Amino acid sequence: MAGTIEKERSVLVVFPHPDDEAFGTSGTLSKYVDMGVPVTYACLTLGEMGRNLGIPPFATRETLPEVRKTELQAAADAIGITDLRMMGFRDKTVEFEDDEKMVKLITDLIDELDPSLIVTFYPGYSVHPDHEATARAVVRAVRRLPEDKRPKMYLVAFSNDTEKDLGQPDVVHEVAEMLDRKLRTLKAHSSQTAYMMEGLEAAIAAGEPEAIDRFSKERFYHYRWHEDFEESF
Repeated sequence: MAGTIEKERSVLVVFPHPDDEAFGTSGTLSKYVDMGVPVTYACLTLGEMGRNLGIPPFATRETLPEVRKTELQAAADAIGITDLRMMGFRDKTVEFEDDEKMVKLITDLIDELDPSLIVTFYPGYSVHPDHEATARAVVRAVRRLPEDKRPKMYLVAFSNDTEKDLGQPDVVHEVAEMLDRKLRTLKAHSSQTAYMMEGLEAAIAAGEPEAIDRFSKERFYHYRWHEDFEESF
């Protein structure tokens, strides 16, 4: 059952690629913005290794970073995020960064922003190596805080074994009233999403239940803390 989105003190969003925020979190983030909650989005890369260069090509590997940078800003604008941080890592290399360096990056953001909520991926259940490295750094940074100082975490998980291992999502947000903002956010990333948007908008306009349910609800997990978590990923 979808629950009410509670007002937070501030929200820190950490994802590795432009468009990671669009599919599963942009409705929730739009609601926080409308509540007056400060939202900071730290995007680690510019997604310069994105698969889609167009047919015929609209960009090259050299020009794609600037294209995706412009799209990322447009997506943040669609959500209403004014504190967008482009952190300068290279796409498909986050997994090779030193773990302690990544933990320090997240720790520094937490120290600066004092978020009551962090939104990122769930380690072990987010498929892409850069997703996993990002999630791992966030969880480790939060784990090292005193327990009473830890922000909540809303974690996005979508690997095939997610529900088998983790069960049903802990948090489900109903964001139907934010669907227009969500679609605008997705369309902002047109270099990577144009191929799917026509069919998606048609399905929503036709009232197809599966499409409406998929995009009008956003699902998150809390981290399952355990003593040997460092060894679990």
